[in-house]
Amino acid sequence: MLAGIALGDSIAVDGCCLTVTDHDGATWTADVITTTLAATTLGSLTSGDRVNLERAVRADGRLDGHIVQGHVDGVGEIVDREEQNGTTLLRIALPAELSRYVVARGSLAVDGVSLTVADVSGRVAVIGLIPETLARTTLGRRSVGAPVNLEVDVLAKYVEKLLAGQGAQR
Repeated sequence: MLAGIALGDSIAVDGCCLTVTDHDGATWTADVITTTLAATTLGSLTSGDRVNLERAVRADGRLDGHIVQGHVDGVGEIVDREEQNGTTLLRIALPAELSRYVVARGSLAVDGVSLTVADVSGRVAVIGLIPETLARTTLGRRSVGAPVNLEVDVLAKYVEKLLAGQGAQR
């Protein structure tokens, strides 16, 4: 994780992009402002909690999944967890202001993990997790009632803003 890390580089913690302010090759430090603590699940973490970590994507590499910036848009809650034929289905309650950006077969980052939305019903998104995702991320340990950081597709937000601006120019 820290190979080649430099001061100022970004590491996402449960989907929250943080800037490396110190490192010694084995550990790293980041400053977190109160706004981030209030708007994400980072403020509820305690020493020893497992988190998802991800380095920033390089522009000259492959882009798997969707564009995830590490800019958490809101906090959702796991409202149901169901095992179904080798798949774990998570139902996540979305904040009202984010539900318009989430569509079936679209993308949603949950605690920094880029996932495909299986279905949406009102303000609840259904995510299907395969065993590999359950094993490699903290989502395998999340239970009903757990808060999760959510990042919606940034392209949807840009389209919305562009369309709103188009209406204002007419």
